[in-house]
Amino acid sequence: MADITRGGQFLVKETLCENIFTPEDFSDEQVMMRDSVKEFVDKEIWANKVRFEQKDYAFTEEVMRKAGEMGFLSVAVPAEYGGLGMGFVDTCLVCDYISGATGSFSTAFGAHTGIGTMPITLYGTDEQKKKYVPKLASGEWFGAYCLTEPGAGSDANSGKTKAELTADGKHYKITGQKMWISNAGFCSLFIVFARIEDDKNITGFIVENDPNNGISLGEEEHKLGIRSSSTRQVFFNETLVPVENMLAGRGEGFKIAMNALNVGRIKLAAACLDAQRRLANNAVGYANERFQFNVPIASFGAIRQKLANMATSAFAGESATYRAAHDIQNRIAIRESEGATHQEAELKGVEEFAIECSILKVAVSEDAQNCADEGIQVYGGMGFSEDTPMESAWRDARIARIYEGTNEINRMLSVGMLIKKAMKGHVDLITPAMKVQEELMGIPSFDTPDYSELFSEEKEIIGKLKKAFLMVAGAAVQKYGPDLEKHQQLLMAASDMLIEIYMSESTVLRVEKMAKKNGAESCKEQIAMAQLYLYNAVDTVYTKGKEGIISFAEGDEQRMMLMGLRRFTKYTNMPNVVALRETIAEKLIAENGYCF
Repeated sequence: MADITRGGQFLVKETLCENIFTPEDFSDEQVMMRDSVKEFVDKEIWANKVRFEQKDYAFTEEVMRKAGEMGFLSVAVPAEYGGLGMGFVDTCLVCDYISGATGSFSTAFGAHTGIGTMPITLYGTDEQKKKYVPKLASGEWFGAYCLTEPGAGSDANSGKTKAELTADGKHYKITGQKMWISNAGFCSLFIVFARIEDDKNITGFIVENDPNNGISLGEEEHKLGIRSSSTRQVFFNETLVPVENMLAGRGEGFKIAMNALNVGRIKLAAACLDAQRRLANNAVGYANERFQFNVPIASFGAIRQKLANMATSAFAGESATYRAAHDIQNRIAIRESEGATHQEAELKGVEEFAIECSILKVAVSEDAQNCADEGIQVYGGMGFSEDTPMESAWRDARIARIYEGTNEINRMLSVGMLIKKAMKGHVDLITPAMKVQEELMGIPSFDTPDYSELFSEEKEIIGKLKKAFLMVAGAAVQKYGPDLEKHQQLLMAASDMLIEIYMSESTVLRVEKMAKKNGAESCKEQIAMAQLYLYNAVDTVYTKGKEGIISFAEGDEQRMMLMGLRRFTKYTNMPNVVALRETIAEKLIAENGYCF
Protein backbone atom coordinates (compact mmCIF):
# COMPACT_ATOMS: atom_id res chain seq x y z
CA MET A 1 0.00 0.00 0.00
CA ALA A 2 2.85 2.40 0.82
CA ASP A 3 4.12 2.43 -2.78
CA ILE A 4 0.84 3.49 -4.34
CA THR A 5 1.30 6.30 -6.85
CA ARG A 6 0.08 9.71 -5.71
CA GLY A 7 -1.89 12.07 -7.88
CA GLY A 8 0.15 13.48 -10.75
CA GLN A 9 3.05 11.09 -10.16
CA PHE A 10 2.22 9.11 -13.29
CA LEU A 11 4.25 11.76 -15.09
CA VAL A 12 7.51 11.03 -13.27
CA LYS A 13 7.12 7.51 -11.91
CA GLU A 14 6.99 4.27 -13.88
CA THR A 15 3.71 2.44 -13.36
CA LEU A 16 3.67 -1.33 -13.68
CA CYS A 17 0.68 -2.89 -15.40
CA GLU A 18 0.19 -5.17 -12.39
CA ASN A 19 -0.45 -2.09 -10.25
CA ILE A 20 -3.38 -0.67 -12.19
CA PHE A 21 -7.04 -1.70 -12.04
CA THR A 22 -8.90 -2.45 -15.25
CA PRO A 23 -12.47 -3.47 -16.14
CA GLU A 24 -11.15 -7.02 -16.56
CA ASP A 25 -10.51 -6.97 -12.80
CA PHE A 26 -14.16 -6.50 -11.84
CA SER A 27 -15.15 -8.86 -9.03
CA ASP A 28 -18.12 -11.21 -9.40
CA GLU A 29 -20.17 -8.77 -7.30
CA GLN A 30 -19.21 -5.87 -9.56
CA VAL A 31 -20.13 -7.86 -12.67
CA MET A 32 -23.52 -8.66 -11.10
CA MET A 33 -24.07 -4.98 -10.30
CA ARG A 34 -23.06 -3.98 -13.84
CA ASP A 35 -25.43 -6.51 -15.39
CA SER A 36 -28.24 -5.44 -13.08
CA VAL A 37 -27.79 -1.81 -14.09
CA LYS A 38 -27.63 -2.70 -17.79
CA GLU A 39 -30.86 -4.70 -17.51
CA PHE A 40 -32.56 -1.77 -15.77
CA VAL A 41 -31.37 0.70 -18.39
CA ASP A 42 -32.41 -1.47 -21.35
CA LYS A 43 -35.87 -2.04 -19.87
CA GLU A 44 -36.70 1.32 -18.32
CA ILE A 45 -34.65 3.87 -20.27
CA TRP A 46 -33.47 2.64 -23.68
CA ALA A 47 -36.87 1.12 -24.48
CA ASN A 48 -38.51 4.47 -23.66
CA LYS A 49 -35.89 6.74 -25.20
CA VAL A 50 -38.44 8.62 -27.26
CA ARG A 51 -40.19 9.83 -24.09
CA PHE A 52 -36.97 11.44 -22.88
CA GLU A 53 -36.72 13.31 -26.18
CA GLN A 54 -40.28 14.62 -25.80
CA LYS A 55 -39.53 16.63 -22.63
CA ASP A 56 -41.40 14.19 -20.43
CA TYR A 57 -40.04 15.49 -17.13
CA ALA A 58 -42.53 13.45 -15.11
CA PHE A 59 -41.20 10.28 -16.72
CA THR A 60 -37.63 11.19 -15.75
CA GLU A 61 -38.80 11.55 -12.15
CA GLU A 62 -40.66 8.23 -12.37
CA VAL A 63 -37.61 6.35 -13.61
CA MET A 64 -35.46 8.03 -10.95
CA ARG A 65 -37.81 6.65 -8.29
CA LYS A 66 -37.47 3.19 -9.80
CA ALA A 67 -33.69 3.58 -9.70
CA GLY A 68 -34.04 4.43 -6.02
CA GLU A 69 -36.09 1.29 -5.40
CA MET A 70 -33.33 -0.76 -7.08
CA GLY A 71 -30.72 0.78 -4.76
CA PHE A 72 -28.83 2.52 -7.57
CA LEU A 73 -29.11 5.95 -5.92
CA SER A 74 -27.49 4.73 -2.72
CA VAL A 75 -24.30 3.02 -3.94
CA ALA A 76 -21.98 5.72 -2.57
CA VAL A 77 -23.99 6.39 0.61
CA PRO A 78 -22.59 4.88 3.84
CA ALA A 79 -24.64 1.99 5.22
CA GLU A 80 -25.45 3.84 8.48
CA TYR A 81 -27.42 6.40 6.45
CA GLY A 82 -29.41 3.92 4.38
CA GLY A 83 -26.93 3.33 1.57
CA LEU A 84 -25.04 0.38 0.16
CA GLY A 85 -21.69 1.82 1.30
CA MET A 86 -19.83 0.51 -1.75
CA GLY A 87 -16.34 1.53 -2.89
CA PHE A 88 -15.36 4.30 -5.27
CA VAL A 89 -14.90 1.93 -8.21
CA ASP A 90 -18.43 0.62 -7.68
CA THR A 91 -19.88 4.12 -7.71
CA CYS A 92 -18.11 4.85 -11.00
CA LEU A 93 -19.28 1.53 -12.43
CA VAL A 94 -22.95 2.28 -11.66
CA CYS A 95 -22.57 5.83 -12.96
CA ASP A 96 -20.99 4.44 -16.14
CA TYR A 97 -23.64 1.90 -17.06
CA ILE A 98 -26.70 3.84 -15.93
CA SER A 99 -25.79 6.92 -17.96
CA GLY A 100 -25.36 5.69 -21.52
CA ALA A 101 -28.92 5.54 -22.84
CA THR A 102 -29.87 9.21 -22.57
CA GLY A 103 -28.28 12.35 -21.23
CA SER A 104 -31.59 13.39 -19.66
CA PHE A 105 -31.56 10.56 -17.14
CA SER A 106 -27.78 10.71 -16.79
CA THR A 107 -28.02 14.35 -15.73
CA ALA A 108 -30.84 13.70 -13.27
CA PHE A 109 -28.96 10.76 -11.77
CA GLY A 110 -25.64 12.61 -11.57
CA ALA A 111 -27.13 15.78 -10.12
CA HIS A 112 -28.96 13.81 -7.44
CA THR A 113 -26.35 11.24 -6.40
CA GLY A 114 -23.41 13.58 -6.82
CA ILE A 115 -23.85 17.25 -6.12
CA GLY A 116 -27.33 16.80 -4.61
CA THR A 117 -26.47 14.15 -2.01
CA MET A 118 -22.69 14.01 -1.74
CA PRO A 119 -22.15 17.43 -0.09
CA ILE A 120 -24.27 16.25 2.85
CA THR A 121 -22.59 12.84 3.16
CA LEU A 122 -19.13 14.42 2.99
CA TYR A 123 -19.65 17.71 4.86
CA GLY A 124 -22.85 17.31 6.85
CA THR A 125 -23.12 16.86 10.60
CA ASP A 126 -24.35 13.51 11.88
CA GLU A 127 -27.74 15.09 12.56
CA GLN A 128 -27.96 16.47 9.02
CA LYS A 129 -27.00 13.12 7.52
CA LYS A 130 -29.52 11.20 9.63
CA LYS A 131 -32.28 13.64 8.70
CA TYR A 132 -31.72 13.93 4.96
CA VAL A 133 -29.45 11.25 3.49
CA PRO A 134 -31.71 8.16 3.97
CA LYS A 135 -34.51 9.93 2.05
CA LEU A 136 -32.11 10.89 -0.72
CA ALA A 137 -30.56 7.42 -0.86
CA SER A 138 -33.94 5.72 -1.29
CA GLY A 139 -35.32 8.11 -3.89
CA GLU A 140 -38.08 9.30 -1.56
CA TRP A 141 -36.50 12.75 -1.93
CA PHE A 142 -34.40 14.19 -4.73
CA GLY A 143 -31.65 16.76 -4.45
CA ALA A 144 -30.48 19.73 -6.52
CA TYR A 145 -27.43 21.97 -6.37
CA CYS A 146 -27.74 25.76 -6.51
CA LEU A 147 -24.38 27.31 -7.29
CA THR A 148 -24.52 28.99 -10.72
CA GLU A 149 -25.93 32.51 -10.98
CA PRO A 150 -26.48 34.87 -13.94
CA GLY A 151 -23.17 36.59 -13.16
CA ALA A 152 -21.28 33.66 -11.62
CA GLY A 153 -20.50 30.70 -13.86
CA SER A 154 -16.89 29.58 -13.97
CA ASP A 155 -16.13 32.19 -11.28
CA ALA A 156 -18.22 30.27 -8.75
CA ASN A 157 -17.11 32.26 -5.72
CA SER A 158 -18.44 35.54 -7.11
CA GLY A 159 -22.11 34.76 -6.45
CA LYS A 160 -24.37 37.56 -5.23
CA THR A 161 -26.95 35.47 -3.34
CA LYS A 162 -27.05 36.71 0.27
CA ALA A 163 -27.64 34.98 3.60
CA GLU A 164 -28.57 37.27 6.49
CA LEU A 165 -28.86 36.12 10.10
CA THR A 166 -32.24 36.91 11.66
CA ALA A 167 -32.48 39.04 14.78
CA ASP A 168 -33.19 36.03 16.98
CA GLY A 169 -30.15 34.19 15.60
CA LYS A 170 -32.18 31.08 14.71
CA HIS A 171 -32.37 31.39 10.92
CA TYR A 172 -30.61 32.75 7.88
CA LYS A 173 -32.69 34.63 5.32
CA ILE A 174 -31.49 33.71 1.83
CA THR A 175 -32.20 36.03 -1.09
CA GLY A 176 -30.93 35.61 -4.62
CA GLN A 177 -31.25 33.95 -8.01
CA LYS A 178 -29.77 30.67 -9.24
CA MET A 179 -29.84 29.36 -12.79
CA TRP A 180 -29.33 26.14 -14.76
CA ILE A 181 -30.43 24.10 -11.75
CA SER A 182 -30.79 20.43 -12.67
CA ASN A 183 -33.68 18.55 -11.01
CA ALA A 184 -35.20 21.85 -9.85
CA GLY A 185 -38.65 20.87 -11.08
CA PHE A 186 -39.00 17.83 -8.82
CA CYS A 187 -36.39 18.14 -6.08
CA SER A 188 -37.15 18.07 -2.37
CA LEU A 189 -34.09 19.96 -1.20
CA PHE A 190 -31.44 22.29 -2.55
CA ILE A 191 -27.77 22.63 -1.68
CA VAL A 192 -27.59 26.44 -1.83
CA PHE A 193 -24.50 28.64 -1.80
CA ALA A 194 -24.81 32.19 -0.49
CA ARG A 195 -22.57 34.91 0.96
CA ILE A 196 -22.90 36.03 4.58
CA GLU A 197 -22.23 39.76 4.94
CA ASP A 198 -19.01 40.59 3.07
CA ASP A 199 -17.30 37.23 3.58
CA LYS A 200 -14.54 36.41 1.12
CA ASN A 201 -15.99 32.97 0.45
CA ILE A 202 -19.53 31.70 0.03
CA THR A 203 -21.27 29.39 2.51
CA GLY A 204 -23.30 26.24 1.84
CA PHE A 205 -26.80 25.57 3.20
CA ILE A 206 -29.29 22.69 3.06
CA VAL A 207 -32.59 24.23 2.00
CA GLU A 208 -35.84 22.25 1.87
CA ASN A 209 -37.94 23.03 -1.19
CA ASP A 210 -41.01 24.77 0.22
CA PRO A 211 -42.81 27.20 -2.13
CA ASN A 212 -44.41 28.83 0.92
CA ASN A 213 -40.95 29.80 2.16
CA GLY A 214 -39.99 32.33 -0.48
CA ILE A 215 -38.92 29.78 -3.12
CA SER A 216 -40.16 30.07 -6.70
CA LEU A 217 -39.09 28.48 -9.97
CA GLY A 218 -38.69 29.75 -13.49
CA GLU A 219 -40.09 27.88 -16.46
CA GLU A 220 -38.30 24.81 -17.80
CA GLU A 221 -35.36 25.81 -19.98
CA HIS A 222 -35.49 24.75 -23.63
CA LYS A 223 -32.13 23.17 -24.30
CA LEU A 224 -30.11 21.75 -27.21
CA GLY A 225 -29.98 18.34 -25.51
CA ILE A 226 -30.82 16.57 -22.23
CA ARG A 227 -34.40 17.58 -23.02
CA SER A 228 -36.14 15.71 -20.18
CA SER A 229 -33.67 16.86 -17.56
CA SER A 230 -35.55 19.41 -15.47
CA THR A 231 -33.55 22.65 -15.67
CA ARG A 232 -34.96 25.81 -14.11
CA GLN A 233 -34.02 29.04 -12.46
CA VAL A 234 -34.62 29.12 -8.71
CA PHE A 235 -35.46 32.33 -6.86
CA PHE A 236 -35.06 32.78 -3.12
CA ASN A 237 -36.86 35.69 -1.47
CA GLU A 238 -35.96 35.90 2.24
CA THR A 239 -36.15 32.12 2.45
CA LEU A 240 -35.75 31.11 6.10
CA VAL A 241 -33.17 28.39 6.72
CA PRO A 242 -32.44 27.10 10.24
CA VAL A 243 -28.89 27.92 11.36
CA GLU A 244 -28.32 24.20 11.95
CA ASN A 245 -28.73 23.70 8.19
CA MET A 246 -25.45 25.44 7.43
CA LEU A 247 -23.23 22.92 5.64
CA ALA A 248 -19.72 22.70 7.12
CA GLY A 249 -18.69 26.11 8.49
CA ARG A 250 -19.15 29.73 7.55
CA GLY A 251 -17.17 30.56 4.42
CA GLU A 252 -16.61 26.86 3.64
CA GLY A 253 -18.92 26.82 0.63
CA PHE A 254 -16.27 27.43 -2.00
CA LYS A 255 -14.28 24.47 -0.68
CA ILE A 256 -17.41 22.30 -0.80
CA ALA A 257 -18.11 23.39 -4.37
CA MET A 258 -14.55 22.73 -5.56
CA ASN A 259 -14.33 19.27 -3.96
CA ALA A 260 -17.75 18.35 -5.29
CA LEU A 261 -16.46 19.27 -8.74
CA ASN A 262 -13.44 16.97 -8.37
CA VAL A 263 -15.72 14.00 -7.72
CA GLY A 264 -18.12 15.19 -10.40
CA ARG A 265 -15.37 15.28 -13.01
CA ILE A 266 -14.39 11.63 -12.79
CA LYS A 267 -18.05 10.65 -12.49
CA LEU A 268 -18.80 12.64 -15.63
CA ALA A 269 -16.05 10.78 -17.46
CA ALA A 270 -17.62 7.50 -16.30
CA ALA A 271 -21.03 8.76 -17.43
CA CYS A 272 -19.69 9.22 -20.98
CA LEU A 273 -18.38 5.65 -21.34
CA ASP A 274 -21.46 3.54 -21.95
CA ALA A 275 -22.79 6.19 -24.30
CA GLN A 276 -19.76 5.49 -26.50
CA ARG A 277 -20.27 1.72 -26.28
CA ARG A 278 -23.92 2.10 -27.32
CA LEU A 279 -23.00 4.47 -30.13
CA ALA A 280 -20.39 2.02 -31.40
CA ASN A 281 -22.89 -0.84 -31.17
CA ASN A 282 -25.44 1.07 -33.20
CA ALA A 283 -22.92 2.28 -35.76
CA VAL A 284 -21.52 -1.21 -36.33
CA GLY A 285 -25.00 -2.74 -36.56
CA TYR A 286 -26.12 -0.14 -39.07
CA ALA A 287 -22.93 -0.49 -41.13
CA ASN A 288 -23.52 -4.23 -41.36
CA GLU A 289 -27.16 -3.82 -42.41
CA ARG A 290 -26.90 -0.85 -44.75
CA PHE A 291 -26.09 -1.87 -48.33
CA GLN A 292 -24.76 0.46 -51.01
CA PHE A 293 -23.40 -0.63 -54.38
CA ASN A 294 -24.61 -4.16 -53.47
CA VAL A 295 -22.29 -4.48 -50.44
CA PRO A 296 -22.65 -3.55 -46.76
CA ILE A 297 -21.09 -0.18 -45.99
CA ALA A 298 -19.09 -1.98 -43.26
CA SER A 299 -16.87 -3.19 -46.09
CA PHE A 300 -15.82 0.38 -46.98
CA GLY A 301 -12.49 1.54 -45.60
CA ALA A 302 -13.80 5.02 -44.79
CA ILE A 303 -16.52 3.50 -42.58
CA ARG A 304 -14.16 0.96 -41.02
CA GLN A 305 -11.83 3.79 -40.01
CA LYS A 306 -14.67 5.51 -38.15
CA LEU A 307 -15.74 2.33 -36.37
CA ALA A 308 -12.17 1.62 -35.27
CA ASN A 309 -11.73 5.14 -33.95
CA MET A 310 -15.04 5.04 -32.04
CA ALA A 311 -14.13 1.76 -30.35
CA THR A 312 -10.61 2.91 -29.55
CA SER A 313 -11.74 6.09 -27.81
CA ALA A 314 -14.27 4.12 -25.74
CA PHE A 315 -11.64 1.56 -24.76
CA ALA A 316 -9.10 4.23 -23.81
CA GLY A 317 -11.69 6.10 -21.75
CA GLU A 318 -12.54 2.93 -19.83
CA SER A 319 -8.87 2.20 -19.23
CA ALA A 320 -8.04 5.60 -17.78
CA THR A 321 -11.27 6.11 -15.80
CA TYR A 322 -11.11 2.83 -13.91
CA ARG A 323 -7.38 3.23 -13.34
CA ALA A 324 -7.99 6.58 -11.63
CA ALA A 325 -11.08 5.37 -9.75
CA HIS A 326 -9.12 2.53 -8.18
CA ASP A 327 -6.21 4.83 -7.34
CA ILE A 328 -8.69 7.06 -5.51
CA GLN A 329 -10.19 4.04 -3.75
CA ASN A 330 -6.73 2.96 -2.61
CA ARG A 331 -5.95 6.44 -1.32
CA ILE A 332 -9.25 6.46 0.61
CA ALA A 333 -8.29 3.10 2.19
CA ILE A 334 -4.88 4.48 3.19
CA ARG A 335 -6.48 7.51 4.86
CA GLU A 336 -8.94 5.31 6.73
CA SER A 337 -6.15 3.00 7.90
CA GLU A 338 -4.44 6.07 9.32
CA GLY A 339 -7.50 6.89 11.42
CA ALA A 340 -9.44 9.31 9.22
CA THR A 341 -13.22 9.10 9.09
CA HIS A 342 -14.73 7.84 5.85
CA GLN A 343 -15.85 11.32 4.84
CA GLU A 344 -12.40 12.81 5.55
CA ALA A 345 -10.74 9.93 3.70
CA GLU A 346 -12.97 10.28 0.64
CA LEU A 347 -12.49 14.03 0.45
CA LYS A 348 -8.70 13.74 0.64
CA GLY A 349 -8.62 10.67 -1.61
CA VAL A 350 -10.41 12.45 -4.45
CA GLU A 351 -8.52 15.70 -3.87
CA GLU A 352 -5.24 13.77 -4.20
CA PHE A 353 -6.19 12.80 -7.78
CA ALA A 354 -7.80 16.11 -8.81
CA ILE A 355 -5.36 16.35 -11.75
CA GLU A 356 -6.46 12.98 -13.12
CA CYS A 357 -10.13 13.94 -12.57
CA SER A 358 -9.69 17.04 -14.74
CA ILE A 359 -7.78 15.07 -17.39
CA LEU A 360 -10.54 12.48 -17.60
CA LYS A 361 -13.32 15.02 -17.69
CA VAL A 362 -11.79 16.71 -20.74
CA ALA A 363 -10.63 13.62 -22.61
CA VAL A 364 -13.71 11.45 -22.24
CA SER A 365 -16.28 14.21 -22.77
CA GLU A 366 -14.59 15.19 -26.04
CA ASP A 367 -14.25 11.57 -27.14
CA ALA A 368 -17.98 11.08 -26.49
CA GLN A 369 -18.83 14.07 -28.67
CA ASN A 370 -16.52 12.84 -31.44
CA CYS A 371 -18.00 9.35 -31.16
CA ALA A 372 -21.53 10.71 -31.60
CA ASP A 373 -20.41 12.86 -34.50
CA GLU A 374 -18.81 9.91 -36.28
CA GLY A 375 -21.91 7.85 -35.51
CA ILE A 376 -24.05 10.35 -37.38
CA GLN A 377 -21.62 10.17 -40.30
CA VAL A 378 -21.81 6.36 -40.43
CA TYR A 379 -25.60 6.63 -40.65
CA GLY A 380 -25.33 9.33 -43.30
CA GLY A 381 -28.58 11.22 -43.86
CA MET A 382 -30.42 8.90 -41.48
CA GLY A 383 -28.05 9.96 -38.70
CA PHE A 384 -29.52 13.46 -38.88
CA SER A 385 -33.02 12.10 -38.25
CA GLU A 386 -34.70 11.92 -34.85
CA ASP A 387 -35.71 8.38 -35.78
CA THR A 388 -32.16 7.16 -35.10
CA PRO A 389 -30.29 7.30 -31.76
CA MET A 390 -27.32 9.25 -33.12
CA GLU A 391 -29.02 12.64 -33.35
CA SER A 392 -30.07 12.79 -29.69
CA ALA A 393 -26.73 11.34 -28.55
CA TRP A 394 -24.88 14.12 -30.38
CA ARG A 395 -27.05 16.79 -28.75
CA ASP A 396 -26.77 15.21 -25.30
CA ALA A 397 -23.00 14.84 -25.53
CA ARG A 398 -22.48 18.57 -26.02
CA ILE A 399 -23.24 19.54 -22.42
CA ALA A 400 -20.51 17.26 -21.05
CA ARG A 401 -17.84 19.72 -22.22
CA ILE A 402 -19.48 22.45 -20.09
CA TYR A 403 -20.55 20.51 -16.97
CA GLU A 404 -18.26 20.35 -13.91
CA GLY A 405 -16.17 23.29 -15.11
CA THR A 406 -15.71 23.88 -18.82
CA ASN A 407 -13.05 21.87 -20.63
CA GLU A 408 -11.01 25.03 -21.01
CA ILE A 409 -11.06 25.60 -17.25
CA ASN A 410 -10.16 21.96 -16.63
CA ARG A 411 -7.30 22.05 -19.10
CA MET A 412 -5.73 24.98 -17.28
CA LEU A 413 -6.50 23.47 -13.88
CA SER A 414 -4.74 20.19 -14.66
CA VAL A 415 -1.42 21.89 -15.39
CA GLY A 416 -1.87 24.50 -12.66
CA MET A 417 -2.57 21.84 -10.03
CA LEU A 418 0.41 19.81 -11.17
CA ILE A 419 2.72 22.80 -10.76
CA LYS A 420 1.27 23.51 -7.30
CA LYS A 421 1.88 19.90 -6.30
CA ALA A 422 5.47 20.27 -7.45
CA MET A 423 5.87 23.47 -5.42
CA LYS A 424 4.58 21.64 -2.32
CA GLY A 425 6.96 18.75 -2.89
CA HIS A 426 4.18 16.22 -3.52
CA VAL A 427 5.45 15.51 -7.05
CA ASP A 428 9.10 15.99 -7.91
CA LEU A 429 9.04 17.60 -11.34
CA ILE A 430 12.27 19.56 -10.92
CA THR A 431 14.70 16.61 -10.86
CA PRO A 432 13.33 14.88 -13.99
CA ALA A 433 12.95 18.24 -15.77
CA MET A 434 16.64 18.98 -15.13
CA LYS A 435 17.58 15.53 -16.46
CA VAL A 436 15.64 16.30 -19.63
CA GLN A 437 17.59 19.54 -20.01
CA GLU A 438 20.84 17.61 -19.63
CA GLU A 439 19.68 15.04 -22.18
CA LEU A 440 18.93 17.80 -24.69
CA MET A 441 22.53 19.00 -24.41
CA GLY A 442 23.93 15.50 -24.85
CA ILE A 443 24.47 13.36 -27.93
CA PRO A 444 21.56 11.00 -28.61
CA SER A 445 22.19 7.28 -28.70
CA PHE A 446 22.27 5.65 -32.12
CA ASP A 447 22.13 2.10 -30.79
CA THR A 448 19.41 -0.15 -32.20
CA PRO A 449 17.13 -0.96 -29.27
CA ASP A 450 15.64 -4.38 -28.60
CA TYR A 451 11.88 -4.13 -29.01
CA SER A 452 11.14 -7.86 -29.00
CA GLU A 453 8.96 -7.67 -25.89
CA LEU A 454 5.32 -6.60 -26.27
CA PHE A 455 4.88 -2.83 -25.90
CA SER A 456 8.60 -2.26 -25.27
CA GLU A 457 8.75 0.48 -27.88
CA GLU A 458 5.36 1.89 -26.92
CA LYS A 459 6.36 2.24 -23.28
CA GLU A 460 9.64 3.86 -24.31
CA ILE A 461 7.70 6.34 -26.43
CA ILE A 462 5.36 7.15 -23.54
CA GLY A 463 8.45 7.82 -21.44
CA LYS A 464 9.69 10.20 -24.15
CA LEU A 465 6.31 11.96 -24.31
CA LYS A 466 6.65 12.62 -20.59
CA LYS A 467 10.07 14.16 -21.28
CA ALA A 468 8.48 16.37 -23.96
CA PHE A 469 5.93 17.64 -21.45
CA LEU A 470 8.57 18.25 -18.78
CA MET A 471 10.70 20.12 -21.31
CA VAL A 472 7.88 22.44 -22.38
CA ALA A 473 6.27 22.92 -18.96
CA GLY A 474 9.61 23.30 -17.18
CA ALA A 475 10.83 25.98 -19.58
CA ALA A 476 7.47 27.78 -19.39
CA VAL A 477 7.59 27.86 -15.57
CA GLN A 478 11.17 29.17 -15.69
CA LYS A 479 10.18 31.92 -18.07
CA TYR A 480 6.89 33.07 -16.56
CA GLY A 481 6.92 31.87 -12.95
CA PRO A 482 3.65 32.75 -11.15
CA ASP A 483 2.48 34.67 -14.24
CA LEU A 484 2.17 31.41 -16.20
CA GLU A 485 -1.53 31.27 -15.34
CA LYS A 486 -2.03 34.39 -17.50
CA HIS A 487 -0.84 32.48 -20.59
CA GLN A 488 -3.94 30.42 -21.12
CA GLN A 489 -3.24 29.17 -24.64
CA LEU A 490 0.15 27.87 -23.51
CA LEU A 491 -1.46 26.14 -20.52
CA MET A 492 -4.05 24.50 -22.76
CA ALA A 493 -1.38 23.25 -25.15
CA ALA A 494 0.60 21.78 -22.25
CA SER A 495 -2.60 20.25 -20.88
CA ASP A 496 -3.31 18.47 -24.17
CA MET A 497 0.15 16.93 -23.92
CA LEU A 498 -0.57 15.83 -20.34
CA ILE A 499 -3.95 14.37 -21.29
CA GLU A 500 -2.55 12.27 -24.12
CA ILE A 501 0.21 10.91 -21.89
CA TYR A 502 -2.22 9.73 -19.20
CA MET A 503 -4.77 8.30 -21.61
CA SER A 504 -2.28 6.46 -23.82
CA GLU A 505 -0.31 5.07 -20.88
CA SER A 506 -3.52 3.83 -19.21
CA THR A 507 -4.54 2.04 -22.41
CA VAL A 508 -1.16 0.42 -22.99
CA LEU A 509 -0.90 -0.75 -19.37
CA ARG A 510 -4.40 -2.23 -19.48
CA VAL A 511 -3.65 -4.28 -22.58
CA GLU A 512 -0.21 -5.31 -21.33
CA LYS A 513 -1.92 -6.66 -18.21
CA MET A 514 -4.41 -8.57 -20.37
CA ALA A 515 -1.65 -10.02 -22.56
CA LYS A 516 0.42 -11.16 -19.59
CA LYS A 517 -2.59 -12.97 -18.18
CA ASN A 518 -4.09 -14.51 -21.32
CA GLY A 519 -1.43 -14.23 -24.02
CA ALA A 520 -0.97 -11.62 -26.74
CA GLU A 521 -2.90 -13.62 -29.36
CA SER A 522 -6.06 -13.49 -27.21
CA CYS A 523 -6.10 -9.68 -27.28
CA LYS A 524 -4.64 -8.72 -30.65
CA GLU A 525 -7.47 -6.24 -31.29
CA GLN A 526 -6.89 -4.56 -27.92
CA ILE A 527 -3.17 -4.38 -28.73
CA ALA A 528 -4.11 -2.66 -31.98
CA MET A 529 -6.29 -0.15 -30.10
CA ALA A 530 -3.49 0.67 -27.65
CA GLN A 531 -1.06 1.19 -30.54
CA LEU A 532 -3.59 3.25 -32.51
CA TYR A 533 -4.37 5.49 -29.55
CA LEU A 534 -0.67 6.06 -28.89
CA TYR A 535 0.01 6.83 -32.56
CA ASN A 536 -2.56 9.63 -32.45
CA ALA A 537 -1.31 10.77 -29.03
CA VAL A 538 2.22 11.19 -30.38
CA ASP A 539 0.90 13.47 -33.12
CA THR A 540 -1.00 15.58 -30.59
CA VAL A 541 1.99 15.88 -28.27
CA TYR A 542 4.18 17.00 -31.16
CA THR A 543 1.67 19.53 -32.48
CA LYS A 544 0.82 21.01 -29.09
CA GLY A 545 4.43 20.92 -27.93
CA LYS A 546 5.53 22.86 -31.00
CA GLU A 547 2.74 25.37 -30.49
CA GLY A 548 3.79 25.88 -26.88
CA ILE A 549 7.52 26.18 -27.61
CA ILE A 550 7.07 28.72 -30.40
CA SER A 551 4.83 30.82 -28.15
CA PHE A 552 7.54 31.59 -25.59
CA ALA A 553 11.00 30.54 -26.84
CA GLU A 554 13.20 32.24 -29.42
CA GLY A 555 16.53 31.77 -31.18
CA ASP A 556 18.83 28.98 -30.04
CA GLU A 557 16.53 28.01 -27.17
CA GLN A 558 13.64 27.52 -29.54
CA ARG A 559 15.74 25.50 -32.01
CA MET A 560 17.10 23.30 -29.22
CA MET A 561 13.64 22.61 -27.81
CA LEU A 562 12.13 21.87 -31.22
CA MET A 563 14.95 19.41 -31.91
CA GLY A 564 14.25 17.79 -28.55
CA LEU A 565 10.54 17.62 -29.31
CA ARG A 566 11.23 15.81 -32.59
CA ARG A 567 13.52 13.40 -30.74
CA PHE A 568 10.88 12.73 -28.07
CA THR A 569 8.09 12.05 -30.59
CA LYS A 570 10.02 9.81 -32.97
CA TYR A 571 9.23 6.14 -33.56
CA THR A 572 11.93 3.64 -34.45
CA ASN A 573 9.31 1.35 -35.99
CA MET A 574 6.37 3.41 -37.24
CA PRO A 575 3.15 1.38 -36.89
CA ASN A 576 0.96 0.75 -39.93
CA VAL A 577 -2.00 2.77 -38.72
CA VAL A 578 -4.30 1.58 -41.53
CA ALA A 579 -3.60 -2.06 -40.62
CA LEU A 580 -4.32 -1.31 -36.95
CA ARG A 581 -7.70 0.15 -37.81
CA GLU A 582 -8.49 -2.80 -40.05
CA THR A 583 -7.71 -5.26 -37.25
CA ILE A 584 -10.07 -3.43 -34.87
CA ALA A 585 -12.83 -2.92 -37.43
CA GLU A 586 -12.74 -6.57 -38.54
CA LYS A 587 -13.45 -7.70 -34.98
CA LEU A 588 -16.24 -5.15 -34.46
CA ILE A 589 -17.94 -6.08 -37.72
CA ALA A 590 -17.65 -9.82 -37.08
CA GLU A 591 -19.13 -9.41 -33.57
CA ASN A 592 -21.72 -6.86 -34.82
CA GLY A 593 -20.94 -4.38 -32.04
CA TYR A 594 -18.55 -3.14 -29.37
CA CYS A 595 -17.07 -6.32 -27.94
CA PHE A 596 -14.18 -5.22 -25.76
